[in-house]
Amino acid sequence: MTQPVGVAGEASRPDAATVPPPLEGRTALVTGGGKGIGRATAIALAEMGASVVVAYRSDSGAAEETAHQVGGSAVQCDVTDGEAVQAMVKGIGKVDVLVNNAGAVRDNLLLRMKEADWDYILRTDLTSAFHTTKAVMSGMLRARWGRIVNMTSVVGITGNPGQANYAAAKAGLIGFTKSIAKEIGSRSITCNAVAPGYVRTELTEASLTDEIVAELVKRTPLQREGSAEDVAAAVAFLCSPAAGFITGHVLVVDGGLSI
Repeated sequence: MTQPVGVAGEASRPDAATVPPPLEGRTALVTGGGKGIGRATAIALAEMGASVVVAYRSDSGAAEETAHQVGGSAVQCDVTDGEAVQAMVKGIGKVDVLVNNAGAVRDNLLLRMKEADWDYILRTDLTSAFHTTKAVMSGMLRARWGRIVNMTSVVGITGNPGQANYAAAKAGLIGFTKSIAKEIGSRSITCNAVAPGYVRTELTEASLTDEIVAELVKRTPLQREGSAEDVAAAVAFLCSPAAGFITGHVLVVDGGLSI
């Protein structure tokens, strides 16, 4: 007797509850993970089953709160210090997923920009990724698996007046991403970048006026502000098995602002 198709289909379909989360057993390190996009990313990766380590430089309260929320841990580290980064990664033990989210802004027109502000932004937004990526790379190469996502910006693609230091660092991060993707791709390690447009976070609220925000939203085809969760969803996708054949890519998450 032939079994009804519907019954056979149900009998052969695996129970969703038995399918493990896509990042179960993986450890994810999110730099600048205490607030904003970093916090949203930590939450998204934890929901995918990853054990999340939140790295922070100064705001221990926010980092500890995020770590508690995702059931992970928080670690203090100045990611512009190569030795400190090496010590942090050694303490974690292994890092399967790295999200280089640490960043800062010190805006000014170039004629008024201090060299110290130029150097600070390059160290925080670009050199930090050099330190963290180098520190986790050996472990990923041995494991023959890894995900690296670098948080750049549409400003690194389009430029922006008053942000020559920030734009240079973010543009450098794009070149860094593509170079690393070519260096380590043969070991099933992907390296991609996410480029947010305007996203309301603690950082942007402190640096942009309401008038500037209104103008940015007006120029955005989707006619709204971006959220930290919008960006985190893109990062989570690039860390997932579904993105296993994507590397060296810059995923723009800006509501169409840069087109």
